[in-house]
Amino acid sequence: MKTKPNKSLKKSGIGLIRRNSTAWLLLLPSVLLFFFFVWRPIGIGFLYSFFKLQNYVPTEFVGFENYREVVTDMLFLKTLTNSCKYVLWSFVIGFIPPILLAVMINEIVHMNSFIKFSIYFPQIVPVVAAALIWYFLYLPGDSGVLNIILGKFGLPANDWLQNSKQTIPLIIVMMTWQGCGGSMILYLASLQGINQELYEAAKMDGAGVPMRFMCVTLPAIFPIILLQFVRQIIGVFQVMLEPMSMTDGGPNNASVSLNLQSFKYAFQNFQPERALALGVITFIILMIVTCFYFKAQKKFGD
Repeated sequence: MKTKPNKSLKKSGIGLIRRNSTAWLLLLPSVLLFFFFVWRPIGIGFLYSFFKLQNYVPTEFVGFENYREVVTDMLFLKTLTNSCKYVLWSFVIGFIPPILLAVMINEIVHMNSFIKFSIYFPQIVPVVAAALIWYFLYLPGDSGVLNIILGKFGLPANDWLQNSKQTIPLIIVMMTWQGCGGSMILYLASLQGINQELYEAAKMDGAGVPMRFMCVTLPAIFPIILLQFVRQIIGVFQVMLEPMSMTDGGPNNASVSLNLQSFKYAFQNFQPERALALGVITFIILMIVTCFYFKAQKKFGD
């Protein structure tokens, strides 16, 4: 037997839309911008990755042939390994400093605002400008700033970015310098939300500074630490501008990443099919990591 729709529910739904019409109108420009400049290009790029392109126009459907060419390219394994190295070195060099800085600043009474601004300031410097600053610091020979400082102490000059074993860690040092401030602010906000009575209770129990950090501070900020851990994987895995500005992927492809190689496919080798296929592969890898991020955010975000 057919049932008629509940008119009251229908009216309430229409009324809800009418009441929120102003909010929908405010959201509409953002939704349109996202559609035309984010979602639509992603969809078109995914579709075109299955075609041969001529002047960025699809001419022949080839299925997974573009993906096969990318994966069998000798540079694919190198770029994938380098991208993983960027992530690993970012944890070795850049994960702990924001936490330590946040803990230190949280204890500072005088000049607190100035110190926070000083640490956060590199965050607002454009990536290319910051990369060029550090490029001149790392210049080999007697003209490099760091080598000049080493010479003052009678130490030999270093090859810095010209040494393939040092290239990725040195780029991560630059990225840490620039991005440390943003992470530090997040940790600091989390620290300032800790109930001070917990520290007082720990002091009454005879806990010293290390024990208070391990038993009170660390458990309180663990959710933001976990979220930052996953965010750092997603962010660093997409590194492109830093190695492109400082080394162009050299020496001998020692610092080329997946995104940088995709850029080279598209605008240096004029192989947009490979660029799109590599971009889709990178997108799938990041989507897997992002799923873990949302699960962690759902579990620890409250």
